[in-house]
Order: sequence, then C-alpha cells, then structure tokens
Amino acid sequence: MSNPEVTSTHSAGAPASNKALTIGLAGIAVTLLGLVLSPVHIVATSWLVGIAYWCAIAIGFLLLTLIHHIFDAQWSTVLRRQFEHALSAFKWLALLFLPLLLITWFGAKDTIWPWMNPAHLLEGEGKTVANDMVYAKKSAFLNLNAFTIFSVLFFVVWIWISSRLRKASFTQDKDGNASWTKMNRMTAGFGIPLVALTLTFAAVYWLKSLEYHWFSTMYGVWYFANCMRGAYSCTILIMVWLYNRGDFKGILHSDHWHSVGKMMFAFTVFWGYISFSQYFLIWNANVPEETFWYNLREYGDWWGIGMVLVFGHFLLPFLLLLSYSRKVNKAPIRRIALWILGVIFIDMCWNILPAVKDAAGNPLPFFSLGLLWALTSTIGIGGICVWSYLKSFPTTKLIPIHDPRITESLTFHE
Repeated sequence: MSNPEVTSTHSAGAPASNKALTIGLAGIAVTLLGLVLSPVHIVATSWLVGIAYWCAIAIGFLLLTLIHHIFDAQWSTVLRRQFEHALSAFKWLALLFLPLLLITWFGAKDTIWPWMNPAHLLEGEGKTVANDMVYAKKSAFLNLNAFTIFSVLFFVVWIWISSRLRKASFTQDKDGNASWTKMNRMTAGFGIPLVALTLTFAAVYWLKSLEYHWFSTMYGVWYFANCMRGAYSCTILIMVWLYNRGDFKGILHSDHWHSVGKMMFAFTVFWGYISFSQYFLIWNANVPEETFWYNLREYGDWWGIGMVLVFGHFLLPFLLLLSYSRKVNKAPIRRIALWILGVIFIDMCWNILPAVKDAAGNPLPFFSLGLLWALTSTIGIGGICVWSYLKSFPTTKLIPIHDPRITESLTFHE
C-alpha cells in the first residue's frame, strides 16, 4: 500500500492549473463576444445556464462533505479531501454571478427575469407585470431588493460552511486533534438544513421564477438531484485522474469505486422519479396555469430535447449502472460520468433557455446562438472552478491522514 504521507505531496502542477485558467478566461471572453452578435437578454440567460450548472456541482460537493460527517462515514474518508478542494470554487462562483445582478440593477431590469420590471408586457395577455394578479400575490418575494439580498445570502452561507469544513479538516492534518472531526460533525448538523433551504430558494429564485406564473413543489428537489449527480460524476473523474497519476494507487480499491457507482445509480433513479412525478402531476391535473411550462418545452425542437432527457438522462445511465463491472472499471465509469455531466448541461438548458422567446411568445429553438453562449459560459465558468480546485489541491495532504476513520477507509470492504 502506498504511503499517504508520500502520495499526498504530489501537486496538481502549475501547467494544469494555468491551462484550466486559460480555458476559463477564453470561455468567458467568447461569451462576452456574444454581446456583439446577440441581444443582451440571450447572452445573459445563457450565462445563467453556466452559473446554475457549476453551482449545482459545487453544492453537490458541499452536501457530500456534510453527509459524510453527519453519518460518520468511513468509506468516503479517502475521497473527502477532494470534495473539500472543490468547495474553494464558491467564492469565484459568487464573483461570476455578480454580472447578473449588475445587469439587473443598472441595465434593463427585465433582461433575464421579466418580473423585475413592473412595466414588462406579458406575452399574449395584454397586461403588464404590475397589473398581473399572480405577480401581486408573489411580489413580497419576487422583487429586486429581496432577490439581491437572498442571492448574496446564498453565497455567504455556502462560503461560510465550506470555510468551516475546510479549515477544520486541513488543520487536523497538522495537529491530529480529533476535536476537529467533532466540529465538522456539528457543522454538518446545522449545515445540511441550511444548504437544503438555500439550494431550494436559489433554484426557485434563479430558475423557476423565469416563468413566475408556473408552480411546482418539486423544483428544488429536481435541482438537488442534479447537484448530487454532478458531484458524484466529477468525483469519478477526479478518482480516475489521481489513480492514473499514481496518487490513489494502493489507496482506492474496487469497493470505493463500487460505492460511488452505486450512489450515481441511486441518484439517477431519484432524478427520474422526481422528473416523472412533476410531469405526471401537472399533466394529470391539466391546469393551464401549470401545463403551459411543459407546452413551451414541447414546441419545435424542444420536444426532441425532452426525449433526450428521458432516454439520456435517465434510461441509458440507469441501464449502464446496473452492471457491477461498469461501476468498478475506470474506463466505462469515466465515460458514464462524462455522459451524465453532458446531459445535466442539456437539462439546465431545457429548464432555462425556453424562457427566451420570440415576438410571438414561442421559445427560441434549442439549436440557436443561445445554446452556443450557454456552452461557452459553462466552459468558461467551469475552467475557473477547475482552476480553483487545482490551486487548492497542493496546499494540504492528499487524504485526511489524521481523521479517526482513515484506517477504516483505507481498508474498507463492503
């Protein structure tokens, strides 16, 4: 077995972090170029896709860390340090979210969210937001001041909890004091409900309110499912990367791979259950105030994208992850993880981009410039997140060597 003291001294390397930063800045620059080629509201809404995508993955890593501590888990101890490095991205995500606030405050207020502007004319209704009874009932929640305060609060909570977890874990590597483990368990006790509430409110504020007439009690849970699927998929990519470099050789074995694969399978089923339940309940009730949201997403080529989600986001990963061998072999599980990350991006586009409509009130086609800017913004923001992870990676040990559960994790068997 490799010595954790030795393997933990491997750095991610300056070239890798510089490459990630270059890709990130290039993606952001190309997205900014979109302001010359497309209307501001299309580019801004596409930028929201990138923010929602990478916030979901970062929140997923935060929940994985909190769940690890609250259950005093043993198998994930050797992986937990990589979760903690990923949490460093929150401060950069907060900075990258700032343009959306600035556009709303100092540009056209309805650039992204129509309800921000009381004078915004609602498509097909012949009235403005200010004269809309639905908005009047929600105006205490849906207003610019509340949106700004809550959005700042979301990031403050995520950054604060992440900082507590990282500080306690990294300090334990130096002094070996078990009290840091107890502190993180206490953080998990109040952190899980806080993160659950903030991710739900963020999904409602940032995404669901794009169509503020629509109502769903499952929307926050849908976002949570993508948070977990994205984080587990990124965990697989990190595991493969570090194993191929030699860092995780002698540390990871088949039961670690199988455990992560099982969780990927579980949240694939969970996403399918939530998405089907939301659709079925709205279809069965057949209330126009709710069905319109799905009607928009069955218009034009969006219907085909919906089928991609049914078969690509659920059925294909479900069938592939049934196999034990695919969970424990690096090549197939890596391909499955990449596929899931790709369809999560499509899912975000399917939920966000139909809010951008043409003069007739129909959503713009999926294959349009909006998709291009969503892709470049996701790449750009992702490059910054990966750079943040790689900068954090060499600052501490590869695994939490003084965690009370580290020996059990190294010898873990199901």
